[in-house]
Amino acid sequence: MNFIKSIFEKKKQSITSYSDFWTWFQKYERQFFQVVKEHKEIEKDFFDKLSPKLNELKDGYFYLTGMYDTNTVELILTADGNVNNIAFIEELINAAPQISGWKFTALKPELNIKDVAIKMAGYEFNETNIHFYSNVFSKYPDEIDITIVHDDLTDENKSNITNGACIFLENYLGELNFATCIDNLSIVGKKEAKLELIPIAKLKDFLKWRQKEFVEKNEGVRRNTAEDNYSILDAELESGNRLLAVINTDLLNWDNKASHPWIAAITLKFDGNNNGGLPESDDYELLNTIEEAIMQELKDFDGYLNIGRETANSERDIYFACKDFRLPSKVFHDIQKTYNNYFEIEYDIFKDKYWQFFERFSTAQ
Repeated sequence: MNFIKSIFEKKKQSITSYSDFWTWFQKYERQFFQVVKEHKEIEKDFFDKLSPKLNELKDGYFYLTGMYDTNTVELILTADGNVNNIAFIEELINAAPQISGWKFTALKPELNIKDVAIKMAGYEFNETNIHFYSNVFSKYPDEIDITIVHDDLTDENKSNITNGACIFLENYLGELNFATCIDNLSIVGKKEAKLELIPIAKLKDFLKWRQKEFVEKNEGVRRNTAEDNYSILDAELESGNRLLAVINTDLLNWDNKASHPWIAAITLKFDGNNNGGLPESDDYELLNTIEEAIMQELKDFDGYLNIGRETANSERDIYFACKDFRLPSKVFHDIQKTYNNYFEIEYDIFKDKYWQFFERFSTAQ
C-alpha cells in the first residue's frame, strides 16, 4: 500500500501548468527562503530542486537569486537572451502568487549605470572605459546599428572583451531591451572606431528615443494578404533533390516591411529519402494541416504575415514576418509539443526589419 501511495503522490506533484509550479513552490518556499538568506548550499538545496520543476514546464528557464533586502529574497527568471523563451518567462512570473518574503522578477532588470561595474577575465567593464556610436545606413534607415568601443580591446583579447561587454550591456539595459532594441551590434577597440565616441551612459536614452520614433512611425500599420499574388519556385538542387517554394511576392515588394520587424521560421523535418527530398502523401497532408493550424493562430490583421513556405531536402520551412515575437513563440512551441511524435520540429524568431533573410527569393523571381 505504501508503494501505491508513493506512486500517486508523485503523480500529484507533476508540473503541467504555471499553477502547478507555484503550488509546488509554495510548499517549499520557507526552506528556499532560509537557504538563500543564509547563503548556504544554494545550488544544492534550491537550484537543484527548482531546475527539474521548471524543465517539466519547458526547457529554457534560467534563474538568479539573492537578497533583495534584509527580509526579501528575489528570484529572477531569465531567458539567457533567447527571444524564443521570453514570453514563457513573463507568463510564469505573471502567474506568481503573492508570497511573503519573496520578489519574483521576469528577466534581468535594467540597472543604473553607476551600479554596473564588471570584472571578468582580468578586464574591467564600466562607464569610464566603454563608449558607443550609432551607424546610419540610408538603405536601412530604421535599423539600430550600434558599435561598442572598449578602451582595452585588442586582437588577442577580443573574445573576452566581447563577452564582458555583452554582459555589461545586458545588466545596464536590462535583458529585454538588450535582446530586442538593438538590431546589429559590433564591439571594437579605440583604433577601429570610425565615428566620434559617445559615453555609454547615454546609450539607454538613445535607444529609448529611437524605439519611440520607430513605434510612432509604424504603429497601426497592418496588411491584408487575401488578394496578394504568390510565386511558385520549382528547382532541382545540386544533389538532384527538388525544391518547391510558395512565396508571397507582393509582400516581398511591400514598402512597409519594417512595420513587421520579427521573422518567425519553423522547420519540420520528415523522411523524403525516397521522394527526391519531398514528403510522401501522408506527410504532405499532415504538413499542410500543421501549416493551416499555425495560420489560424497567426493572422495577418493581427500583425503576423505569412511569407510562404519552402520544401526541400526532407524539410519544410514556414515563414512569417511579425509585429511581435511573443505569440509566434507560443504557437510554434504548441505545434512542437503536439506533433513531435510525427516530425522533428525546430523554430527560431529573430529581428530583421528589412527582411534581408528573404532576399534570395526576390532574386529568384
